Amino acid sequence: MDKGGKVLIRRKVMEPATHREEVLTVPKEKKAKDDRQSAVAVSEGKVKFEVYGEEMIEKKVRLSGNSGRVYLPPDWVDHHVKIIRID
Repeated sequence: MDKGGKVLIRRKVMEPATHREEVLTVPKEKKAKDDRQSAVAVSEGKVKFEVYGEEMIEKKVRLSGNSGRVYLPPDWVDHHVKIIRID
C-alpha cells in the first residue's frame, strides 16, 4: 500500500512473443456499482500472479442466488484469502 491509501498490484502479462510487467494502482475506497471494470480486467488475455500463502484449494464456484459461492474449510474462518479466477 502506498501513502495515498491505494493498493499496488504487480502482475506479469504473458502474451505471445512479448513479456511485460505492469504495476497497477487500485484505490482502496469502494467504487460505485456502475464501475464494474476491475484493475485486472484492464488488459485482455492471461496474466501471471505470484502469491505467497499457507494452503491452496482449487474448487468450482457454484451458483447461489444472484451470486457465486465457494465453501472453504471451517479452520479457514477469520483468515484472509485471495481468490483468482483461472478460466
